[in-house]
Amino acid sequence: MTNTLRIALAQTNFLVGDVDGNAARVIERATQAQAAGANLVVFPELALAGYPPEDLLFHRGFRAKVDAALERVRAASDAVAILVGHPEYAGGGIFNAATLYAHGREQARHRKSCLPNYRVFDEKRYFRAGTQATVIEHQGYALGVLVCEDVWEAEPAQLAKAQGAEILLVINASPYERHKQAAREAVVRERIADVQLPVVYVNLVGGQDELVFDGQSFVMNAAGELVLRAPACVEALAAVEFGRDAAGGVTVRAVSQPAIAALQSDVQSIYEALVLGVRDYVGKHAFPGVVLGLSGGIDSALTLAIAGDALGADKVQAVMMPSRYTADMSRDDAAEQARRMGVRYSVIPIEGMFGATLAALEGEFAGRAVDATEENIQSRCRMLILMGISNKTGKMLLTTGNKSEMAVGYATLYGDMAGGFAPIKDCSKLVVYQLAAYRNALGEVIPQRVIDRPPSAELRPDQKDSDSLPPYEILDPILECFIEDDLAVDEIVARGFDRAVVGRVLDLVKRNEYKRRQAPPGVRVSRRAFGRDWRYPITSGYRR
Repeated sequence: MTNTLRIALAQTNFLVGDVDGNAARVIERATQAQAAGANLVVFPELALAGYPPEDLLFHRGFRAKVDAALERVRAASDAVAILVGHPEYAGGGIFNAATLYAHGREQARHRKSCLPNYRVFDEKRYFRAGTQATVIEHQGYALGVLVCEDVWEAEPAQLAKAQGAEILLVINASPYERHKQAAREAVVRERIADVQLPVVYVNLVGGQDELVFDGQSFVMNAAGELVLRAPACVEALAAVEFGRDAAGGVTVRAVSQPAIAALQSDVQSIYEALVLGVRDYVGKHAFPGVVLGLSGGIDSALTLAIAGDALGADKVQAVMMPSRYTADMSRDDAAEQARRMGVRYSVIPIEGMFGATLAALEGEFAGRAVDATEENIQSRCRMLILMGISNKTGKMLLTTGNKSEMAVGYATLYGDMAGGFAPIKDCSKLVVYQLAAYRNALGEVIPQRVIDRPPSAELRPDQKDSDSLPPYEILDPILECFIEDDLAVDEIVARGFDRAVVGRVLDLVKRNEYKRRQAPPGVRVSRRAFGRDWRYPITSGYRR
């Protein structure tokens, strides 16, 4: 009888730094895989450390925990083989490694050879690169081991093939961004076209600060055909079985059903990434819930919907803080959304605080015209209320600003920018509208009038965003050209935009870097988000 090899893909949510807890999760999942008939269970990149562990890697206590965890995993490999990612400390350096344990012994160890150092990745700060291919015989099959970026370059797969690999096992911590899954599958097909080997691709799932890992682990056969795809944004334990055909070639079939989870639409994938990011940021920090300001506008409405879906209504509090400029429809729509979602809802007017602040500053402001200063005071009054609730209850404050506002500084420092986490920080205003429509298609929780009305900060009479900014249909594409594509003014103008408008927008982006440096973290969903992959100087003499 031909030997078969059943491999379980353990798409798992790990917590950075919780080495003991992560090791326990590895052992628990391996036990589940063994009970389901697996011969080998494969875990994501740096599973024991969590990804990215950043400067935790330099702590001696962290190293000791990793070493102890590896011993626990080794001892648990008697019944089922385990391929696990972890930091390896050797020769005075650190490697991003993957070790295969079986029968209670270490069988092979691969050191990641291609270290990404772009966008959100800075692995060359921490790791040394491996230089060797790793191929191990297991259950009658030659397994080549790669770690994440290794599969995005041609050479590691070729070296594994040259050393006799019949199956490639790739462990990953590949963060979500729009269209990322299609890019992953396309790259793996390129490798398969080059080496004609089946590929098992296991990805991390879960939120970690600004990053969200969306899972969607998959398996392709030697023809580049998809055999299995795990679902997005949830943990999964999916399995495939390898065998041999009459000519001795390697075959693969899915064991788990349904075998191929559907690819999500663009807007669905963003929404689910935001929900996962909020759920894990709140949960992994053990906050009892969240509080946010609900203005009656679309940004706070979408943020409330995301928070409710991520945490449940019982862990969400919305606060309407009307001023003299707040329209009746804003009050009504905010109350209606809170009712529909079943969250705790408070109304706390700011008029008294606002008036008292203006009175206190009357002498300082004497002879000066009313301007944005008074608008910002209103926003900061609201911050005092929200932070007071946060401090008293332990609930984390969610901010509600979007990427378009963050880009051009249309937000108040120490006002509406204050908070612990910014769910839609990387969503442009146009994407916010798309997400609101998507969420309402699942069940109408956002009053339609909130979506239809012109956006306004409601900080002065009859205020509209368009008073200060170009229409979002113009602003957002210009911002994408500059922020995500790094285009110069001439290149953006060549795409049909007015030069004066482009120049004004780019000047606003550069002038407001100091604000963004003080903004809370938020979920990254685009090719380039403000945060860890945006590193512009605050003080700069560069001019367009």
